[in-house]
Amino acid sequence: MRLTPWLNALVLILGALASFSLLAHGVDDDTRQFLTVNQGVSILPYLYIGAKHMLTGYDHLLFLVGVIFFLFRAKDVLLYVSLFTLGHSITLLYGVLADIHVNAYLVDAIIALSIVYKGFDNLGGFQRLLGYQPNTKAAVMIFGLFHGFGLATKIQEFNLPDDGLVANILAFNVGVEIGQFLALTVVLIMMSAWRRHSSYLNFATITNTLLMSGGLMLMGFQLTGYFSN
Repeated sequence: MRLTPWLNALVLILGALASFSLLAHGVDDDTRQFLTVNQGVSILPYLYIGAKHMLTGYDHLLFLVGVIFFLFRAKDVLLYVSLFTLGHSITLLYGVLADIHVNAYLVDAIIALSIVYKGFDNLGGFQRLLGYQPNTKAAVMIFGLFHGFGLATKIQEFNLPDDGLVANILAFNVGVEIGQFLALTVVLIMMSAWRRHSSYLNFATITNTLLMSGGLMLMGFQLTGYFSN
């Protein structure tokens, strides 16, 4: 069976995302310096940092690819993305503002597990092995909560000052949503073009297997970091 150009492109993209897992949520020197010394309300910088944070968050994006892979109606995409957004917004804001600390490696391992879960779900694994289909909406919402804690752990590394914290974190969260919107727009354009070809459904198994593989690689990396630290 010959792979189509669309599948080849997807393989390269997923492979790159898995290969560069070390760079996920990377904070460059300029951003690190700003977060370390900033005092008071800084809406625009935090909007920018939040958007960039999501755009480099390969684990979040891989999960979203899995979520929308078999969603063909705009209202379904909007519903599931809204559930994910609500989930990660709650725990991002609560985690930072209530100063709730969780182990970054463990929460990122759960985020990676969410990718594996969604790929497995898309392959009909639960029906085949258990004869049961978990509630997909509840799963997206619950995993969204863990994704939010993952975002919170990154921003908490900088011990942000209390002065202007609420406004800055709200701006950061809005920036995250802007980044998510931009990333999803690109993904949906690519998927919409691919869906016009029969290869989309023909290679659904391969695509979701790649998603699971990427998630397992990310989870292995995070668990290695947890046990070695």
